[in-house]
Amino acid sequence: MNSTFDVLAEPQRRRILDLLRERERPVGELVDQLSLSQPGVSKHLRVLRDAGLVSVRPEGQRRLYGLRPAALSEVDRWLAPYRQLWRRRLDALEQHLDEQETK
Repeated sequence: MNSTFDVLAEPQRRRILDLLRERERPVGELVDQLSLSQPGVSKHLRVLRDAGLVSVRPEGQRRLYGLRPAALSEVDRWLAPYRQLWRRRLDALEQHLDEQETK
C-alpha cells in the first residue's frame, strides 16, 4: 500500500481532493472538472480510496465520492513542526514591525 505522501505526490489526485473538499461529487462531474478520461479519474479515485483519503457511497445509480479529512492526519502531524517554525518567524517579524512603528 502507498503512503499518504506517495498518493498525494500525484498532482491530479491533489486536484481531486481539492474538488472533494467542497462537496461530494460523482465521477462524471470529476471527469468534467479535470478534463481527464473516466478511466483515468476512476484509477485515481481507487488509489485515493485505498489510501483512505476518499469515501464512496451509492446514491441511486450514482456513486458519490467524498473527502475523508481524518485520513490527512499523517500529513498534519508531519507539518506541525513546520507550522511552529513559521509561527515563531512570523511572531518575530510582527514584533520587529511593531518596534519599527513605535520609533
